[in-house]
Amino acid sequence: MRLRIDLAYDGTDFRGWARQPGLRTVQGTLEAAIARILGGDPRLVVAGRTDAGVHASAQVAHLDLTEGQERRLLSGRRPEPAALAARLNGVLGPYPDVFVHRVDVAPEGFDARFSAVWRRYAYRVADRVTGYDPLERGRTTWVPASLDVAAMDAAARSLRGLHDFAAYCKPREEATTIRTLLEYGWHRDDSGALIASVKADAFCHSMVRALVGACVAAGEGRIEVSRVAEIRDELTRTNEIKVLAARGLTLTAVGYPADDLLATRAEQTRARRELDPSTD
Repeated sequence: MRLRIDLAYDGTDFRGWARQPGLRTVQGTLEAAIARILGGDPRLVVAGRTDAGVHASAQVAHLDLTEGQERRLLSGRRPEPAALAARLNGVLGPYPDVFVHRVDVAPEGFDARFSAVWRRYAYRVADRVTGYDPLERGRTTWVPASLDVAAMDAAARSLRGLHDFAAYCKPREEATTIRTLLEYGWHRDDSGALIASVKADAFCHSMVRALVGACVAAGEGRIEVSRVAEIRDELTRTNEIKVLAARGLTLTAVGYPADDLLATRAEQTRARRELDPSTD
């Protein structure tokens, strides 16, 4: 039995998603909670492997149960898989920084990572227009300037499409940096905070935070709006822009095709990522 798990977490006190010996991670914390209920050595597969300090409001994972784990799940007082969410949240305790929204039996062919067709992130910035709010410091990056949101939005829009984003990615040996940036834009929310919405088929390492840093530089007037796309096309990382802090970044959605296309999508993506392991 394969389960789909929808969850959220505050990444502040985690060293990222992926399990690491001796470090507190989202994967390690959730797998330990699953093991307390179902036993065994559970291993989660996730849609987006977030870095240390990055948050998620709509992360998706899957879990393949062993026969023993399935028996324990179905023999409890509440044997339906959906009840596992409440049991996990009970183990995670009051006011946890990771929370399971839902657990379902996954459709045939579903793979949380390989079946995904897009991922969306939001990045939150406060500037001198907004003012600094210490209550929001865990999910907001402070920029001590008055930012031009129209310039930032124009810069973001200039980056859309299928391109080589090597200038905005941390290099990894033999990994492609070609991505399709489906959406990228900036606006101010009701509080005045600047919000970036970034959607792509996949992202390479540090790509979102570098794209955000470029648009913030344009919003500060440190670089021209046109320079943001020029940097992309030069294919070389530059000190003209900063990779902004993880705290402002949240995974907000993961998109999947219709159920009858899940297996095909997973096969296609898996074949591509055998050649390019950096894609997420």
